[in-house]
Amino acid sequence: MNYSQYRVGEIRPSQLLFTYGIGAITDLPQLSVMIMGLDEWEVDQSQELYEERLLAAVRLKLGKQVKRLLPPPIVDKEEDEVSLVGVPVAPFPSWMVCPRCRLLAPLESKLFGLKYTQYRPNEVSYVHSNCQGAYKKEPTVIPVRFLVACSQGHLDEFPWLYFVHRGQSDCLGPLKFEEYGVSGATTEIAVRCTKCEQLPARTLSDAFGENGKLNMPRCRGRNPHLRDFDDDCKEQMQTILLGASNSWFSATLSALSLPKNTSQLEQLVSQFWNELGETQSIEELKIMSRAFAKSEFKELTKYSIEDIWQVISKKNNQGQTEEIGEIGEIGEILDLKTPEWQVFSQADVTLNTNNFRLNPVDPPVGFEKYFGQTVLLEKLREVRALIGFTRIQSPGDFADESEMDDIKMVSLSCNNPIWVPACETRGEGIFLQLEESVLQKWEESIGVANRSKFVKLAHKDWLNKRNLDPKKFTTPSMRYLLLHSLAHALIRQFSITCGYNSASLRERIYSKKAIEENGPQAGILIYTSSSDSEGTMGGLVSLGNSISLGYHLAQALEQVKLCSSDPLCSEHDPSSDEGSLHWVACHSCLFTPETSCERGNKFLDRVLLVPTLSNEELAFFD
Repeated sequence: MNYSQYRVGEIRPSQLLFTYGIGAITDLPQLSVMIMGLDEWEVDQSQELYEERLLAAVRLKLGKQVKRLLPPPIVDKEEDEVSLVGVPVAPFPSWMVCPRCRLLAPLESKLFGLKYTQYRPNEVSYVHSNCQGAYKKEPTVIPVRFLVACSQGHLDEFPWLYFVHRGQSDCLGPLKFEEYGVSGATTEIAVRCTKCEQLPARTLSDAFGENGKLNMPRCRGRNPHLRDFDDDCKEQMQTILLGASNSWFSATLSALSLPKNTSQLEQLVSQFWNELGETQSIEELKIMSRAFAKSEFKELTKYSIEDIWQVISKKNNQGQTEEIGEIGEIGEILDLKTPEWQVFSQADVTLNTNNFRLNPVDPPVGFEKYFGQTVLLEKLREVRALIGFTRIQSPGDFADESEMDDIKMVSLSCNNPIWVPACETRGEGIFLQLEESVLQKWEESIGVANRSKFVKLAHKDWLNKRNLDPKKFTTPSMRYLLLHSLAHALIRQFSITCGYNSASLRERIYSKKAIEENGPQAGILIYTSSSDSEGTMGGLVSLGNSISLGYHLAQALEQVKLCSSDPLCSEHDPSSDEGSLHWVACHSCLFTPETSCERGNKFLDRVLLVPTLSNEELAFFD
């Protein structure tokens, strides 16, 4: 990463989508910086990721001007240790505190200077060179840990001058940031103006809670990652801490690369389209083909150059005459999971490619009546794209991508983006399909129907407390809660044996009733997703044979019968907890890392799986 002309640190490419993406604050050893918008990125060295279904879905959300999915620019350390290729960042917050003299001032005041060591980017820092309390060494100043944000996605500096002067004032300080204790509590932290001596210091506790909102000005509509302001924000500022978990939530779309019902050659050309798509003539392809036998393109040597060029020409012509993501294809494009469900449920091994290889196996031993199709995904490829982000409200709270239209999603660029950041991961997985007849019989039982009513009421109450219209949001069905809970139980069990920790495993839920479009669907995919070869070591697929899978499924269900937090866990009711939207579930029995869960550990209920202390009538597995 770099801002101006300095390289200041590094993070993994996948973190730029899920942890420290555009608009997020990244903590470096000596600095706190914000990832800037796409307008400032240089992507000349980024190679396009090819995934038609995902690109079509992104274009549907952001507009037809989006042309490419690009990974973050990466520099090879062995080739250039001091290269400035990277992601642009800027210091944020810009208000700093000197640990010696307790001076509180912004970087624009020129009171703090940048100290940079060329070959040690982790040591980049700001120092207070004229500090009166310094002894020999210039003290390194630290970012202040208070910010303000609003639910519309705006983020801004804490209004220190407004806060300490109890309103608008022409006085510019200087300010002192004082701590009277060691606990870090806001009641022990105060800021005062040394110029206005008659004005008492003000504690930071006045900036929090409902009363704190009255002490804060209106939101200025600032988007620091875009260096601009929105004029129409009417929200009230609310104080948050630097590094708060609700300060940034990524809004992403993901799709698995699926084989097409085409010839093997067409699938190979699509697989290597990033390289083959750049050829302009058959003569250029002939020159390129000389390296086929000694590279990853070795399988192309089975076909003649003329046949390969014919497929390339056909694909180029299709790209010129067909617009990906036309409005007429909305139903097919937005529902990214249905094509995956169809491929998994049919399990046609003749469609296997180098990027996708499935192997149907027998259902888990002992659970044959509950499961239909069971498929081992020995190879799979997933592409994920960042389309925006939110603050305060997480996109993971909603059922699918379409509901993200009802919350404020912040743009990644000042203008409509022509590309979006994406990453490619490869892995393996296990797909389990529930038996539809058994599932429908369970759904029609009186107990499950009554439970469904409580779920809908709890979800409605949860939305109302967040000033969201319940009519615009869909409450997941009971089959979704069952599948979601089962997926979490299996992730926790698989992580014990498969060699991957639970944060390296992900779930993908396929849930639709028969009355819904493209229904019925009832399946789960537990898979790994790693940007390197670690995701395809085979540890997960090795657990997929019928005997082993039956054992692990029995163990997973046994573990959730009794929780170490019972009876508190078994008696949990979301109506008594404003921040939750789960039933009988907790960190001791069903919760997984949020990188593994597609719903942020919401809509979980282990009483739907097996009999528990609180309920023995709702269990799907007897």
